[in-house]
Amino acid sequence: MHEGASTGRATSPRQNASFLPREHGATAMLLIPMVCVAILFRQWRWYELASLTAAFAALAAKDPIVVLARQRLVWKQRHPETAAAVQWLAGWMLLLLLSGAVLAFAWPLRAMIAMGLGVAIFSAAAVMVNVKNRQRSTLFQIASAVALTSSSLAMSLSATGSIAPWCWWLWLLLAMQATAGILVVHARLDARIAARGSKLGTEGGPSMKQSRRAAQFAVIALALSMVIAILLGHGWIALALLVIVVGYYIDLRSQRDPAALQTPLTTVGQRTLALSSVFAILLIRAFW
Repeated sequence: MHEGASTGRATSPRQNASFLPREHGATAMLLIPMVCVAILFRQWRWYELASLTAAFAALAAKDPIVVLARQRLVWKQRHPETAAAVQWLAGWMLLLLLSGAVLAFAWPLRAMIAMGLGVAIFSAAAVMVNVKNRQRSTLFQIASAVALTSSSLAMSLSATGSIAPWCWWLWLLLAMQATAGILVVHARLDARIAARGSKLGTEGGPSMKQSRRAAQFAVIALALSMVIAILLGHGWIALALLVIVVGYYIDLRSQRDPAALQTPLTTVGQRTLALSSVFAILLIRAFW
């Protein structure tokens, strides 16, 4: 964010800034696992709604905290969006506290403490990474995928007061899929950068090769998991893995086509979300 102009007309939009989650991929990673678990338990408890609002509030609170942290640590002059960040943070924290108070009646104390500490540690790390403008770090985004998909465990606690054994496997599969998706997207971004460099007479650097290799390894890991699922007789899980293996393979193959690399990132994101949704639906059928 940049400091607004001195006129009230220019700064007004920033003073009225909206701090709703803007990272649609992260929001999907958070909410899809919770929806899966809620459907699989085939029952409804009001605690599940509190789990949903708590998770959303914790995710949404990051952006205003980042603004306030930058105001404190980076910016030398007060930015107009800081006032809005204070107001939005107060709202999100109130929702988080109210939701947490409700969950205190449903979750065991140990689970409440463990989840609370996990959310606090990850949120602090996310804020510092964003303040330092390192949010594109592959390692951080993989850690984010693992953390966000753990919302499935929170929903299980809200539904029954404990974590069902199958929920751990659901979390693992969702985290693996999200990780592979992140690596494939990184490979695409690096391929786009390399393509622009080729037009300027420069070659793609080692970053492109490394990101592509990492994505390929992730897809191979999913393929091996599919084979294991077949051997263990879990046909629906194998089918779910097959869908994303084929989807990510096609994506990686298309990245060698300069024309395909010009596909808008919004369109790429929509395809990724659709693929994740199909994967989640097949997992619901597998664990039904």
